[in-house]
Amino acid sequence: MKSTYFKIIFSILTVSFLSNAYAQKGAVKRGTEDYRKLSYVDSRKVFKSIAEDGYESAEIFQKVGDTYYFNGRYEEAKEWYDKLHTQFPDAIPPEYHFRYAQTLKALQFYAEADAAMELFKAEKENDSRAKLFDANPDYLSQAEQSDKYDYRLEEIRKINSRLSDFGPSLYEGKLIFASSRDTGRTAKRIHTWTAEPFLDLYETTIADSVVNFTEPVLFGNNLNTKFHESTSTFSKDGTTVYFTRNNYSSSVYKSDKSGINRLKLYTAKRKDNGQWTIAKELPFNSDQFSTAHPTLNRDETKLYFASDREGTIGLSDLWVVDILGEDEYSEPRNLGTTINTEGRESFPHLGSDGTLYFATNGRPGVGGLDVFTTTTENENDVLAWTTPKNVGKPINSPFDDFSFILSDDQTFGYFASNRQQGVGGDDIYRFGRTLLEIPCVVTVEGTVTDAKTGEIIPNATVELFDLDDNQIATVIAKDDGTFNFDQTVCENNYLIRASKEFYDADEEVVETPDTSAQLSLALALKPNRLELSEGDDIAIKLDLNPIYFDFDRYNIRKDAAIELAKVIAVLKEYPEMYIDVRSHTDSRAPDAYNLSLSQKRNNSTIEYIVKKGGISASRLTGRGYGESQLVNECSNGVECTEEQHQLNRRSEFIIVKM
Repeated sequence: MKSTYFKIIFSILTVSFLSNAYAQKGAVKRGTEDYRKLSYVDSRKVFKSIAEDGYESAEIFQKVGDTYYFNGRYEEAKEWYDKLHTQFPDAIPPEYHFRYAQTLKALQFYAEADAAMELFKAEKENDSRAKLFDANPDYLSQAEQSDKYDYRLEEIRKINSRLSDFGPSLYEGKLIFASSRDTGRTAKRIHTWTAEPFLDLYETTIADSVVNFTEPVLFGNNLNTKFHESTSTFSKDGTTVYFTRNNYSSSVYKSDKSGINRLKLYTAKRKDNGQWTIAKELPFNSDQFSTAHPTLNRDETKLYFASDREGTIGLSDLWVVDILGEDEYSEPRNLGTTINTEGRESFPHLGSDGTLYFATNGRPGVGGLDVFTTTTENENDVLAWTTPKNVGKPINSPFDDFSFILSDDQTFGYFASNRQQGVGGDDIYRFGRTLLEIPCVVTVEGTVTDAKTGEIIPNATVELFDLDDNQIATVIAKDDGTFNFDQTVCENNYLIRASKEFYDADEEVVETPDTSAQLSLALALKPNRLELSEGDDIAIKLDLNPIYFDFDRYNIRKDAAIELAKVIAVLKEYPEMYIDVRSHTDSRAPDAYNLSLSQKRNNSTIEYIVKKGGISASRLTGRGYGESQLVNECSNGVECTEEQHQLNRRSEFIIVKM
């Protein structure tokens, strides 16, 4: 059963986005071509290729294991972490005991995970994760957090028709709503998209606080026309109404450039005799886009609404204007990416406590349109809204659920849905609401930055886990790199992990206090995408360990072979790359001897890359420079430390052609 009204409204909102979609496809293609002009190497890919070639070290096993761990591929991560713990038990940083334990828990190897945590605790006994493990041996037990409110649906079939009924609002003891029912008017008009009469505003008197209503009748003189009217909101004194109507004023029916009649917001005043003035169009409407579904804030200084005007992020967004005076309004402001998605946000409602409720299909939910809620401490800052939360069942269902409103005392309210147990296309439902015991809640906020440059990283994926590696929530960091979670509770421990393409993930354990609080943390991601260009030294780009030779020898040692394998992996990935190998010594021997020794070592290095790596010799040039290109003052006769001399005993792999 599809919502009749949404066939009307969303068919309108969809058309204007078709041309934009084609333009975006072209932009994506151009962006891909631009990206391919750059030369990058993923250091994790290099390590994996080295490992697959049979080279073994603790560093390699850590890096390859991380590649799988941070992508939730725990079976593959376990394979490499197993190798790390088996072959290099004395070279394991404490953090890898923890990651190993998390991996094992995800695969339900709990005894083995406990053993890994014991190793972690032995090295980091003051870490909150170690303390939690020590204090909670029965960590598999999970406590379910209750919702803030208990909702109870109440039957009000009497006011619903066989057609579409939705958009409730409360007005002086009456329920005002939109309906396409046929009331027997002589000029009965049928909308061609729905084969139903056009929508009008209706009223029913609420006989008591439960479910007794009078027979619905048309609401207000001068408000209903022969086209659509819907979704109203009223000032507290009842003298002003804002509502949605087709673009139809003074008997003139207007369309956009495509011939589509859009939606607009109108307002009217109640006269002393109880009648309504002729409705006036609000000045921020347009013939070229839709503006609909108004709601006033608590002090009636702002009007919120839905629109697909220029600047909209998705199919329709939530917007706000300031009410500056009689018929005066500010420019509309988009409520931003905290609320709006690439989907459809609509039907806003401001509760008496300032909580914003709205319907969206752009967020994961029960199904169709779901009702979400968000709050703010500063209505003037569109970035101050909290991450929206799903209101949950029974308000939301697998069908479309929307136009949610609350009474001033917040104990009951109404919404519309096209769920199957209704009598028409869309039906209005009443609910009672009880506040449950409010849990102790901790909000965690933070910022994601580049560990190398300190710059913010926008749009990183930030995940919240319990310490059994069960994912609780996922958010996308804002353009300023910030994120927040409000799903955390007091006296608990959580793992927060940030990740983004071309960066190594970073994670931190947060121990929450025993009272409601707001915690802050910073997550710094190390870039693993290396930009290569002519003149670069691969040794520096890959942060190679020094390539050592035995005293007075020039054969390739085992530890040097691992470093050369990294160079080989890059050459294999970029078959048109040419490098110049440069070997250097320190000054602690005769100049001629050092020059000869460095040349022999240079020959050995190139020969190893060619024979062991299968790299064409034509791609390699090189020579030994002896002590002729020292990087510090440690020349002949100058007393230097071993560390200073070591800086001169280096190998360089300079890119001469890409």
